[in-house]
Amino acid sequence: MTAENTNKKPSLTIITSHVNADFDAMASMLAAQKLYPEALVVFPGSQEKNLRNFFIQSMVYLFNIAELGKIDFSAVTRLVLVDTRRKTRIGELRRVLSNPRLEIHIYDHHPKNDDDIPADKEYHMLTGATVTILSDILRKKKIPITPEEATIMCLGIYEDTGSFSFPSTTEHDFNAAAYLLSKGANLNVISSMITREFNPEQIGLLNDMIQASRHYTINGVDLVLTSVTTDNYFPDFSFLVQKMAKMENIDAVFALGLMENKVYVVARSRTDDVDVGDILDQIGGGGHPSAAAATVKGKTIAQTEQLLFEALYAKINPRRQARHLMSSPAIMASENTSCKDAKDLLTRYNINALLVGESSSSDEGFTGYITRQVIEKALFHHLETIPIREYMSTEISHVHPDADVVEIQDTIIGNKQRILPVVEDGKVVGVITRTDLLNTLVQQNRPANQEFTKLDDKFSNKRLRMVNNFMRERLPKHMIETLIQLGETASQMNCSAYVVGGFVRDLFLYRNNEDIDVVIEGNGIAFAKTFAQAFGARTHTHQKFGTAVIIFPDGFKIDVASARMEYYQFPASLPVVEMSSIKMDMFRRDFTINTLAIQLNPGKFGRLIDFFSGQKDIKDKVLRVLHNLSFVEDPTRVFRALRFEQRFGFSIGKLTSSLIDNAVKMEFFKRLAGKRVYTELKLILKEENPAPTILRLMDYNLLTVIHPGIKVENDVKHLLDTTKKVTDWHDLLFIDEPYERWTVFFMTLIRHCDLQTTLEICEHLTVAPRYSKLFGENRIYAEQQLARLERRKRMNNAEVFNLLKAFKTEMILYMMVCADSQMAKKRISLYHTRLRHVAITISGKDLLEMGFPSGPVFSKTLQAVLEAKLNGWVKTREDEFTFIRNKISRLKG
Repeated sequence: MTAENTNKKPSLTIITSHVNADFDAMASMLAAQKLYPEALVVFPGSQEKNLRNFFIQSMVYLFNIAELGKIDFSAVTRLVLVDTRRKTRIGELRRVLSNPRLEIHIYDHHPKNDDDIPADKEYHMLTGATVTILSDILRKKKIPITPEEATIMCLGIYEDTGSFSFPSTTEHDFNAAAYLLSKGANLNVISSMITREFNPEQIGLLNDMIQASRHYTINGVDLVLTSVTTDNYFPDFSFLVQKMAKMENIDAVFALGLMENKVYVVARSRTDDVDVGDILDQIGGGGHPSAAAATVKGKTIAQTEQLLFEALYAKINPRRQARHLMSSPAIMASENTSCKDAKDLLTRYNINALLVGESSSSDEGFTGYITRQVIEKALFHHLETIPIREYMSTEISHVHPDADVVEIQDTIIGNKQRILPVVEDGKVVGVITRTDLLNTLVQQNRPANQEFTKLDDKFSNKRLRMVNNFMRERLPKHMIETLIQLGETASQMNCSAYVVGGFVRDLFLYRNNEDIDVVIEGNGIAFAKTFAQAFGARTHTHQKFGTAVIIFPDGFKIDVASARMEYYQFPASLPVVEMSSIKMDMFRRDFTINTLAIQLNPGKFGRLIDFFSGQKDIKDKVLRVLHNLSFVEDPTRVFRALRFEQRFGFSIGKLTSSLIDNAVKMEFFKRLAGKRVYTELKLILKEENPAPTILRLMDYNLLTVIHPGIKVENDVKHLLDTTKKVTDWHDLLFIDEPYERWTVFFMTLIRHCDLQTTLEICEHLTVAPRYSKLFGENRIYAEQQLARLERRKRMNNAEVFNLLKAFKTEMILYMMVCADSQMAKKRISLYHTRLRHVAITISGKDLLEMGFPSGPVFSKTLQAVLEAKLNGWVKTREDEFTFIRNKISRLKG
């Protein structure tokens, strides 16, 4: 292999590699610079910390480096790529590829792909390191190399071959290293760079990675997956993954790190069964069979894990049984579905063929199928309202879940079916499409008759842990007995039961929570009725949502739901609910900390299921959404995020925070019904201390979502803090009378709104009339009375009583919050703690006996006695009679 100079001198030649360049990339760029001495070396992105320090400290003078921002892309006529040939791996420099006269030279050791950048000259060999290829060219061309240059090049070989221990190491790597050693490569420097000592931060992160590791067996191949989260980018992540693989003796490891707002995936393999470069290529990364990496933007760890598992199943010994190929649950339509509605179903689920049955239930079997092409033709001919039974294909075969690929292939190809139902016990349990079969056949790399190891557990892609002992320590005996009874009933009905959501979350947060939510993989309503009948309870059902409430004689309630999935017809709409599995049910939830489930069935009682790293986020006190469209689909989740953040003392993850900003910027909240905003706002105001959450609403400019008329004044924080102190003061009085504490905070929030604005707010939020009157007319009147209370310097107790007696507890507390003077606060406090409880013993009957004529004089007289008692002029019953007699004497006189 040679690199010849072209006759035509390029105006600008640049040498580059992939983003997050490692030592092999750096060494290869140095070697390429020897071949193209006139070229500029340009890094397309950030380098690893140890590599960058290495440059700064000693070897930067060896490179003719140019800053990316100062390159005139239009002047580049030759691009030299080393250690990569993927457009997605060269960052901003991919813009150069559009230059019409661009000449591309590539030096790379990675396996070829169909979407590689086409090259004018290409030097490729499957070696352990790219610099091996380049050093061989330098040796053959007899280009001199200094000891410093030889050291850097040899360092690239040592790192990319794992000091010659990776399976990808070849004899060419050994020969290249020997040549570089002969040129003065310093093994002491190489050893110090490769064998680094751990610092405390690295040890902590490595421990988190080991603790979070999960073992999976995918089609007979054992591998480990781990995930961690750090607030900032951690440059030594790949180094720690390599160390973990060695320490734990792992054949294949995939590590995911959420750093800032990106997920970094690093993979290492020492088995031929797992080509990590090919696997990570599926999610936008790359590498070679033993080492690879990927960077995923705009997705959470849960979403990235899902993408990774799809790639693993597609690339590791593709599944060969129908139960492993099929999509479940099957999406079905009734024969009576119109062509237009069928098109909506195809679009909603992004599928090209739809199974058809007498009903849309998979329990009743199938009668045919219809394709997107047929539907679109029907719509073209204006047949929107015609039932699909008129155009569906009725000649359709099916297979059992145990059917192998050969049978599946013969059935689909032999019958020319677009979709193949998988049927067990007369029920459709899933479907296989032609695309599913094609992917399997293309990726297949073993003899057709070779047996594959079955996945022995449908929960293979999640974290499992037994927590029954922990439950017995934390929960009262009667609750454990109830959970056991729920599990036993589920097993008798041949279904699975799980306690989920806030109950499980609070269990691990050591918070009391007796609100039990149970999810049933099956018919939740039928389960609830069976359980209630067996244990003397009653039920209340919601057929539309597949939910029920079990109500015990003592009032204790258990919420039951069928495992379901949700889709949103448009942003901010209410979800449409369909039956599904426990994993799909968890995936529809708002935050990772609410996705924990504990199985209740006998034999599996206390088995914790964690699909989305909820335990890790609880431990780290971080709140994260499950997918990046979470707030688009349901903006009310933003209110819950801020409420949970303050309640639990958590922090909102950076990606989740940026998604909140995006939802505000895109104004998705404008589509929310006011009633839904009001419901979330009430939940916030009912928190023990809603003030911090309200301030967080202000941080994200969300108070305008309630109503643009709400003014954020400078004193809002002071008012909220005062409201908390006032309500706490009232609660510590232990007055045995109910009051609605949240309304005091609500009135504080709208204190600066006039009556008209307040009524508009109440109308927008669809506030009940009694609250609307409280927040509007009553509040304005209370503020007017408060002003009188503060203006009058002298008032006796009776005057204070008469001024405040018309107001309920909520308004009294609100007036105390708004009072500016201590004098007014003392008067309100005196009324609330003592004056409002003052009563007289004398009655109208007593006045009749004293000779008073019946009529309006009764009330005036009794009021006069009460005022006298309030002012301390009378105390006993005798004093009251004496007061009246004296008054009669004065009247007669």
